Amino acid sequence: MLLLALVQFMFALDGTIVNVALPTIKHALNFSTSGLAWVVNGYTLVAAGFLIVGGRVADMFGRRRMFVAGTILFAAASAASGLAQSSGMLVGARFAQGLGEALASPAALSLVALLFNDPKERAQAIGGFGGVTILGATLGVVISGFIVDQLSWRWIFLVNLPVAAIVIFVLPRMVKESKMPGKQRIDIVGALLVTGGLTLLVDGLLNSSNHGWGTGAVIAPLAGGIALLIAFAISQLTVRQPLIPPRFFKDRTRVSANFATIFMSGAFLGMFFTLTLYMQDVLHYSPLKTGLAWGPFGLALLAGILASTKIFPKFGVKRGLTFSYTLATVGLLLLGRIGPHADYLGVLLPGMLVMAFSQGISFPGLLNSALHGLDRSDAGLGSAVQNTSLQIGGSLGLAILVTIALRDTASKIAHHVTPLIASTDGYSLAVKISAAIMFLGAITVAALFENVEFIPPDQIALDAAEASAGANTTTRTTSNLEAAATA
Repeated sequence: MLLLALVQFMFALDGTIVNVALPTIKHALNFSTSGLAWVVNGYTLVAAGFLIVGGRVADMFGRRRMFVAGTILFAAASAASGLAQSSGMLVGARFAQGLGEALASPAALSLVALLFNDPKERAQAIGGFGGVTILGATLGVVISGFIVDQLSWRWIFLVNLPVAAIVIFVLPRMVKESKMPGKQRIDIVGALLVTGGLTLLVDGLLNSSNHGWGTGAVIAPLAGGIALLIAFAISQLTVRQPLIPPRFFKDRTRVSANFATIFMSGAFLGMFFTLTLYMQDVLHYSPLKTGLAWGPFGLALLAGILASTKIFPKFGVKRGLTFSYTLATVGLLLLGRIGPHADYLGVLLPGMLVMAFSQGISFPGLLNSALHGLDRSDAGLGSAVQNTSLQIGGSLGLAILVTIALRDTASKIAHHVTPLIASTDGYSLAVKISAAIMFLGAITVAALFENVEFIPPDQIALDAAEASAGANTTTRTTSNLEAAATA
């Protein structure tokens, strides 16, 4: 359990540890600002596209085998990232890191479930597993600041190697192999179509920051991305064992929850990326100071998660999420007040605390809604789709907001505004657009959600893990085995 949690901590850490190092990486490898977004998006897009199929591969070919294989790939890609000599090499390595997580992370959750036979112990273990994820994401920005300031940006990737080495050599001796009996087919085509489509869409949006909307550099990838996503939707209706079965989309609240997740993660990651660059480029914070500046954000996030256990049972998921999304909109508007010489305590910190607290409330409610109407055998699928929506929304939101900030900055400089003020205005506009995106999420919840019962997060995690681990038992029906394999 400790080894599995350690790897999950490493994955969560890697999702945020890179943000504070971005300005340093930009200058070290001569990235453009739009190209820099791929250091984040290269990781999240591949992880999102292959997360569901990674769980199916683990069920079919062995959870321990896929966990070790994914960890090895993640470690090798981390080494390549840390030793990167060009922007292209770093982005390529980040793509490989995302694939490593997509293979290892679902297998890790299944292995945790298999380690504990007692339902109560299993729920506690999975709850701890989720807590480690939040802790890793929270500490990432703080640890990143220290590493970049005291060592080198390269060590934010190389620090993964000793952790991975311990797990790779020790875990196979401690955990037995488990896999689903019988033969199943994998919808690799579906995973490739959705990942390729989203990658092209993001590329087109980022290209629009340096090229006109009518140019081939923008139109070609956007058109190609849309075509691949349409092909993905058609394939899910025709393939025998689709990546996402069509029945999944028959529940209004469940579908709305995933749309709301896309709005939330797009606004969240766009704000995170924008403010990190703003702190270092405009306010001239050191990497260490930037990391420490984000520290209260993590604490407020945890406070929001604790508050959600009181809010949702009392007021319901729909009203609770509408409140949290509206509160997040207020937090983003507060952050949109940034200027060339913004005060941390007076401008940044209040907005950070409000935004983080509201997001902490949202996470459990969104997961609860994403599983609405699903039985235990499909709980893992619902969790995987919701997590995929989380990463897809972050990637698209980041691409859109970076493009908006860069185009606004370039326009103001062309009208003889000083670069410092132009950059600040661009960052401020991106944060305000984040607020608009979050408010659209609030409208989505208020208009489309049904009043659904709140299920405690530990029970949701237990259902999801049992759905994935249950493929190894002989008491399931054939249809449940297929659903568990999908999860």
